[in-house]
Amino acid sequence: MIKRILVFLLSIILLFVIAFTIHNYFMTEVMSYKLWHVYLYHFIATLIVYISMEAVLITLPEQVGYTYLALMLIKLGVFVLLFKDTVFKSEQLAQAERYALVVPLLLFLTLEAIAVAKLLNSK
Repeated sequence: MIKRILVFLLSIILLFVIAFTIHNYFMTEVMSYKLWHVYLYHFIATLIVYISMEAVLITLPEQVGYTYLALMLIKLGVFVLLFKDTVFKSEQLAQAERYALVVPLLLFLTLEAIAVAKLLNSK
């Protein structure tokens, strides 16, 4: 369990550094929010979800799928709460700002889904 968590931690650190560096390099517009905060939120949330899945797999292995779905809803809900001023403000977001909100979500969600699928297949 610890080894899997450390491997996952290393992979999301690698994803965080590479994706944020590339994304920040190509961002030419000044945004109304900090890109760093979006990536940091997804990094922390993904790590919490994976560790929670490891814990649920040990205690209630038949409930892992439902737990994952619940954690996804909570993760998206907390994101909206934290970034509500950015997402729901009255003026329109520029196209680059919209992409900057969605790209980290998709990257971390993909890595998280692959890791959880491997975790479920290992048991």
